[in-house]
Amino acid sequence: MTQTPTRADALYDLTRLTDAAVAPDGERVALLTRERDPETDESVVSLWVVPADGSREPHRLTRASDASSPAWSPDGSQLGFVATRERDPALRVGRDESEAVSGDDGEGVSGDDEADGEGGSDQGEPTPQVWAFDMELGGDARQITTQSEGVSEFDWGPAGERVVVAARDPTDEEQSYLDQREEGGPIEVERLQHKADGQGWLDEVTTYLFVVDVATRETERLDAANNGGYGVQGGLSPAWGPDDRIAFVANHTDRPDDNYVRDIYTIAPDGADRTRVTDSELSAGSPTWSPVGRLAFTGRQPDNLYVPFDLFVTDESGYRPVSSGLDRTLRGPAWVSETELLAPISDEGWTRLARFDTETGPERTFRQQDRDESVGVFDHAGGTVAVEFSTAGGSDLHAVDTGDLDGGPESPRIRLTTLNTSFHETHPAPTTHRLQFTGAREETVEALAVTPPGFDPAEPDPRGLVLDIHGGPMAHDTPGFRFQDQYFTSRGYVVLKVNYHGSISYGRAFCESLKGEWGTLEVTDLLAAVDEVVDRGWADPDRLFPTGFSQGGVNTGYLVTRDSRWTAAAAEHGIYDMRSSFGTDDSHNWLEADFGLPWERPDAYEAASSITDVGNIETPLLLTAGENDDRCPPTQSEQLYVSVRKQGVDAKLVVYPDEHHNIGDPDRAIHRLETLDEWFATYDPERTLDD
Repeated sequence: MTQTPTRADALYDLTRLTDAAVAPDGERVALLTRERDPETDESVVSLWVVPADGSREPHRLTRASDASSPAWSPDGSQLGFVATRERDPALRVGRDESEAVSGDDGEGVSGDDEADGEGGSDQGEPTPQVWAFDMELGGDARQITTQSEGVSEFDWGPAGERVVVAARDPTDEEQSYLDQREEGGPIEVERLQHKADGQGWLDEVTTYLFVVDVATRETERLDAANNGGYGVQGGLSPAWGPDDRIAFVANHTDRPDDNYVRDIYTIAPDGADRTRVTDSELSAGSPTWSPVGRLAFTGRQPDNLYVPFDLFVTDESGYRPVSSGLDRTLRGPAWVSETELLAPISDEGWTRLARFDTETGPERTFRQQDRDESVGVFDHAGGTVAVEFSTAGGSDLHAVDTGDLDGGPESPRIRLTTLNTSFHETHPAPTTHRLQFTGAREETVEALAVTPPGFDPAEPDPRGLVLDIHGGPMAHDTPGFRFQDQYFTSRGYVVLKVNYHGSISYGRAFCESLKGEWGTLEVTDLLAAVDEVVDRGWADPDRLFPTGFSQGGVNTGYLVTRDSRWTAAAAEHGIYDMRSSFGTDDSHNWLEADFGLPWERPDAYEAASSITDVGNIETPLLLTAGENDDRCPPTQSEQLYVSVRKQGVDAKLVVYPDEHHNIGDPDRAIHRLETLDEWFATYDPERTLDD
């Protein structure tokens, strides 16, 4: 092995781009980055601004380690964001005349902040609030909201003098329950959707929209604009249009916890005239206004998660799709003109941009994007597209003029960031290869093979293989920088990523083929992909290591029960007993849509459970779980672990305290990589634990 293995703690040296917002005139771009502080073992999120012409490096605006949801005011004079900070000093010092008369001790809030409670006050821990930088005068950000339960989302009004925010607003009785829960009191639940990953046990507190005056902070609750009494996953997504209507997402069906319906509504800023735009036949989201008040949004069938998202626009007769015939899922759109939108689409193991003409339909654009790079962060305004392009050699934000989207290979794109330059200078990038092979149903399936520097696919030296299985299953692997790929290829492994049946980006039929059929087609695809790289001489058949997170863990469970070829395996945060998962996870509606109800179709649940074939496992098996994972509960990993150990098979269980359906803590993310590598090295005949 000639390359020096990348250390897992090199994760601390990396900066990740997480969001971008283009100023209304298209001349500046705000961006968010996530870094990791090894001293505090925390992630640090920073807000930056960079000229769209790339004339200078990005300028860091925030020094406090928290920010999200950057959004420019309509005239570009203010840059708002959500952050959990210590209360604005202007709200903590001094007193007004009313406080002096009432005998206030001078340490209270000023009178204009009393209407909506003590949110973010010194009486408790800070909560997320809307803050804004004055981009003309400079200085630190000013706190705009003081919601007691914090703010989850916001948008600017058309004149920039008001914002609309989404925030929970408990009644006195609900607040009493929340207080006793803080003190360790009992959990009391009457909701069908009783938990959600990342939130834990759910309550019945309603989330409302509030309109806030930016100058005075005076706040008005829009009683008719709420989530139907329940926490809609994905939030209310408020969007304030130029015609002074506010769009939002809500579920007001009779049983909102028993479906994935999401309707688009609009309402006046004074809370009057609530209007439902959609007809409860979609799971809709991402409402976006055109410059003159036309509404666009995404939507798909609420009872079939395998169907791609379509793009819809409103007109005089209601709403209609403008993505018909594309057969590709897409992300939130941005208006380019009154008749055109842009959105990233998932397209054959690739993420790229597409244009949607409201009259003529969709077409792929920006064809000069290389096949080995994918689109990440995306935004558009003022004739400027801000887009992250990611390759195995790194990810950076670029600016593209909308007039150049259809240009030739030489059309300019301006690089706005130079993230992780020093890392990439000292860590040679792997190479990504696209492979096609015959999978299930004799259909063509695609995979990405990420190979170490110096690997010659024409005259290969067979390497150890890490079969890295994506989650979802309604997801897909694309080319791009992944630290885990860098980590394992630096140890000489080939990393294989298979877009198996059930993956998005290859059309509805390919994705929907796995609906209710887990443990079938995708297993055939994964085995065929491994056969392909072994037959090519790229992978050593005695050094095969399947692994994956979430649905990737589910699939790893299937593989080790169906085949004994594996050297060792690692199943992370997966589900292995479908019947016991129903009701203990947060996905009962999804499971019902796929398999029916377990008491009505027990055979379907048993067929999709790898635990029923646990007696076939001979492969050394590592299992990982998050202690507070409500998507794939840790009891699932415990069941499989005990069942394997009971048979005398080598196995190890690692549970990460306080983690949900991810590994967010930096030290634990490093521990996870080192644990995977140690597990593989223990059984790899070509390695020692000192490698």
